[in-house]
Amino acid sequence: MQPPDDFDPPVGQPLQLAPGVRRVLAPNPSPMTYRGTNTYLIGDRELAVIDPGPMSPNHLEAILATLEPGQSISHIIVTHTHVDHSPLAAPLSKRTGAKIWAFGGPEAGRSAVMSELAQAGLAGGGEGIDTGFQPDVTVADGEMIEGDGWALDVIHTPGHLGNHIALALGDACFTADHVMGWASSLVSPPDGDLTDFMVACARLRACDWSVFHPGHGAPINDPAGRLDWLIEHRMMREAQILVALEHGPATARDLAKRIYTETPPALLSAAERNVFAHLVDLFGKSRVEPTDQLSATAEFSKL
Repeated sequence: MQPPDDFDPPVGQPLQLAPGVRRVLAPNPSPMTYRGTNTYLIGDRELAVIDPGPMSPNHLEAILATLEPGQSISHIIVTHTHVDHSPLAAPLSKRTGAKIWAFGGPEAGRSAVMSELAQAGLAGGGEGIDTGFQPDVTVADGEMIEGDGWALDVIHTPGHLGNHIALALGDACFTADHVMGWASSLVSPPDGDLTDFMVACARLRACDWSVFHPGHGAPINDPAGRLDWLIEHRMMREAQILVALEHGPATARDLAKRIYTETPPALLSAAERNVFAHLVDLFGKSRVEPTDQLSATAEFSKL
C-alpha cells in the first residue's frame, strides 16, 4: 500500500489542488518530513492558512507571495504543535493580522496515561514540540471554523499528538500527520498515544471521504483504503510484538531491533518509540505487563 516515490513538487510554489484549495511546500525535507511540510490555503478572497509550517523566512514570504489581488489571510489554523507545522504561525499572524486557531497548547488533549509518563520524566522523542505555542482561538471537536465562502469542521484526532486535529472541507479532509500517503504516522509517547490514534482512525473510517490532503506527501485519493492499510499495519506490528514476547521479557529497544530489521539506523529510535506506544496500548488492554513500573526502558512480559 506504500505509494511510488514520485511526489516532488517545487518548493515554495503554489499548486491548485481543487477550487479554493492550494498547497505550498515548505523547504524542510527530512527523513521525518518527507519532501517537507504541506501548507494549504483555503478560499478565494479571505483565506485560511492550514499549517504555516516551520520557522522559515523563505516559506513565510512564499505564503504571502501566493496572495492574488483582492486576497488576504483571515485565519491561521494549526493542526498540531510539532515544530514542522506550527512555529511560523506567529510571524504570519504578525504580518497579516490574522488570528491563530488550534486545539490548544502543546499538552492539550494528552491522555491520562501519557500525562503520567510525562510527569515521571519521559520526554518526547522524534519530531520536536513547539513548546511556546498558544493559539488566539481554541477550538474543540465538532466546532466549525468559518470564513469568506468556506467552512472547516474540526475533528479531534489525537494519537500522533494529543492536540492534533483534522479539518473537513465538505467530503475532503485535511488529515495533517494522522493519515499520510508516504508513510505511517509516528506515535511517540508521551506526546503520542496509540490507543487514541486507533480510535481516531476508526472515527475517520466511518465517514465517506473523497480525498485526504495530508501534512506531508501527495493527496490520498483512496482514503478508505489508506485507513484500512494504516489500521492493518498497526495490528500487524502488535502481532509481531506479541510473538516476540513469547520468547521472554524484552524492552521496547530489544523488540524494535528484532522487528524493524530493514529500518535505517537513523530511524531506529523512532521505531523504538513506536514499539513502546504499542506496549502501552497492550498494557491498557491487559495483554502485556511491565516487570517494574511502566516506563520506556521497562521490560515487558506477555500475559
